[in-house]
Amino acid sequence: MLEFFKKSSASTPESGDGEDHAPSGMGWSERLKAGLARTRAQFGGQLKSVFSHARVDDELLESIETLLISSDAGLEATGYLLEELKKRVKQERIETPEKIQETLKEIFLELLLPLEKPLDVSAHRPFIIMVAGVNGAGKTTSIGKMAKYFQSQGASVLLAAGDTFRAAAREQLLAWGERNGVTVVSQQSGDPAAVVFDAISAAKARGIDIVIADTAGRLPTQVNLMEEIAKVRRAIRKAAPDAPHETLLVIDANFGQNALQQAIAFDKAIEISGLVVTKLDGSARGGVVAAIARQCPKPVRFIGVGEHIDDLRPFAARDFVDALFESPE
Repeated sequence: MLEFFKKSSASTPESGDGEDHAPSGMGWSERLKAGLARTRAQFGGQLKSVFSHARVDDELLESIETLLISSDAGLEATGYLLEELKKRVKQERIETPEKIQETLKEIFLELLLPLEKPLDVSAHRPFIIMVAGVNGAGKTTSIGKMAKYFQSQGASVLLAAGDTFRAAAREQLLAWGERNGVTVVSQQSGDPAAVVFDAISAAKARGIDIVIADTAGRLPTQVNLMEEIAKVRRAIRKAAPDAPHETLLVIDANFGQNALQQAIAFDKAIEISGLVVTKLDGSARGGVVAAIARQCPKPVRFIGVGEHIDDLRPFAARDFVDALFESPE
């Protein structure tokens, strides 16, 4: 039997994911810098050392290459960044490490800017978002945080607990629904497609702005589960022929280059339209965003840089690059 849950936002449920939902008291720029502390220590700290050289030479360029690879920018993005840097060094006759650092930052920003495409949910009502990802990437937690973000923008949200395989997934999403005061359509066991179909029908009847549908965590090589997500997609289209309006893949920055390979594989399997990059605060591999820009340039709709409920926000390329290139204190 399908169940509809809407609980008071005044209560404080346990999310089951170790999250601390206490207010951080920090603005987003400060949260981003704090969240990227490990990558900045790896990247910004070593960058400062690299650019302590007295002149621009091959040794300096080799050091930059090593630094980019160690930050998980990947060979493709690293090669691109270095080639662009060499061109500009020659064209602009750059002769100081300070200027080459400034130029590298400009090229890095140019590489990431195409990924900065905030999700526009105004074109459809309800706007239906299907969310996929491997177990442990932070998928269900990201859904809860997205619900909070959209609410802060004045939108009404309904959640569909479409992950009926993982025992704790339903309870975790219910906890997020309770935390945000959002209705969750759920079922103790059974067909994920039925849950999602019913959630969309309920959203239409209630005039809800956004439906976010969770799906079971899976690897793209798990054929049976990929077939199941295709069934969920068909159920969505049965309820709303032009949907899903967004198919998000949640990837964990800690996975580095494996996260990139997940994005490529999932895109082939289910045609993802955007990415959510989580756990950047727990990783020194923030450079993976550059790898994504070169090898799987899907819009990065959101990034997660902390444990608080407000620590998931739309990706802003300039803020991200500024946080990476700033030397750690």
